[in-house]
Amino acid sequence: MYDIRFPNLGIVLKNIKDGFTIFGFEIKFYGVIIALGFVLAFLVISKEAKRTGQSEDTYLDFMLWLIIPAILGARLYYIIFSWDSYFQKGKGFGKTLFDLIDIRSGGLAIYGGVIAGVIVAIVFAKKRKMKFSVLADTVTMGLLIGQIMGRWGNFFNREAFGDYTNSLFAMAIPTDYYVGKGTLTGMINSGIITSEMANHMQVYDGMQWITVHPTFLYESVWNLILLIVIIIYRKHKKFDGEIFLMYLWGYGMGRVWVEGLRSDSLMIPFINMKVSQLLAAICVLVCSVIIVKKRLETVKAPVKTPDSEEKDTQ
Repeated sequence: MYDIRFPNLGIVLKNIKDGFTIFGFEIKFYGVIIALGFVLAFLVISKEAKRTGQSEDTYLDFMLWLIIPAILGARLYYIIFSWDSYFQKGKGFGKTLFDLIDIRSGGLAIYGGVIAGVIVAIVFAKKRKMKFSVLADTVTMGLLIGQIMGRWGNFFNREAFGDYTNSLFAMAIPTDYYVGKGTLTGMINSGIITSEMANHMQVYDGMQWITVHPTFLYESVWNLILLIVIIIYRKHKKFDGEIFLMYLWGYGMGRVWVEGLRSDSLMIPFINMKVSQLLAAICVLVCSVIIVKKRLETVKAPVKTPDSEEKDTQ
């Protein structure tokens, strides 16, 4: 069953598959969307580089540097905080290895990709003798484009959703979809399909459906709003690095809220805390301090006048 419903909006999306087959090889929309996200991100970054008088070729090189580490970072982050689901007693080496490298079905964490991306950017900037802050500002809009698109990969995979809701934007997914994928039992055992969802099953077309928060949609729309704000503000930035800090602050604010709704969050072992929610809160706090400090420094900086510039040259 491949339908998805938004029952309180009266929307029924028919036959929404999670991939397609070419010459017997299954291709997931998740991977296609990520690839398209990289392409569109580069086009946006290239245009921003040109606007700010930088070399577009430099950012093509940066994207080539970035692609593999970003995917590896996103995957490693996910594996670290989902360790028990990959390394199970009695599970064969071959099956474990396949599950570790199988990203077509999902399992990428954006914060892991961002962390890897920052490390690559620092190394790249040093290698090319660039200011990291300038590079970070230039790529921010592309990063947001990639995230906005990437969340729709979660939509096709029917993942990254929140707990039960009957709100206006509630999304309904048939449990038969997970039965067909052989994942229903695991999702129930891991708590992704919660008791609250199970207690509020809806019946459509003679089948049971869970009704959940479409958190992929919430985050995608939040990021779109953040992107619009940055597009409007970027020409008025007060210091290099401010745009990237605004992104971290704004994305962190949204992620604290959205992560609180999700039922599949990666957890910090032993303390039962959502790792991405904690990291997002830290980003908001740290970026708030840095932005205020930098702005105060900008205000206090002496204003250059023609007379003072003439004295400086004497």
